[in-house]
Amino acid sequence: MNQWGEQALRVLLVEADRDGRRMYAEWLTQAGFDVNEAHNGLQALERAFETPPDVVVTDLQIPGIDGFELSRRLKQDPRTRSVPILAVTGYAAFAADPSRAQRAGCDVVLEKPCSPDDLERAIRSLITADPLAPKE
Repeated sequence: MNQWGEQALRVLLVEADRDGRRMYAEWLTQAGFDVNEAHNGLQALERAFETPPDVVVTDLQIPGIDGFELSRRLKQDPRTRSVPILAVTGYAAFAADPSRAQRAGCDVVLEKPCSPDDLERAIRSLITADPLAPKE
């Protein structure tokens, strides 16, 4: 439950860097999300399949399986196929041309560093988006 007594939206946060993961988790918790953390792609898959989140926020460069492969596997599995995926990357090239990430299944790509407001806004737009609307 969030501070307004509503069911908190579940975010699976996948980030290898411990400090970065803590920072993002704190931001998202303060924004009212229920955050489940994973430090690599395989751990993220286990957690997503165990309790499907409302949205996945993942770095693209994570150990085990990278964010691209994580996204592909999540989109191929019926338990997580409809879960929106937000990629957050420190690689400007991926953010400038998100086509590779989008082909893997990512819905939105944000460049690090991003502000707490930008992160929250991107998550909320993914959750409220019409899943039947055509993607541009």
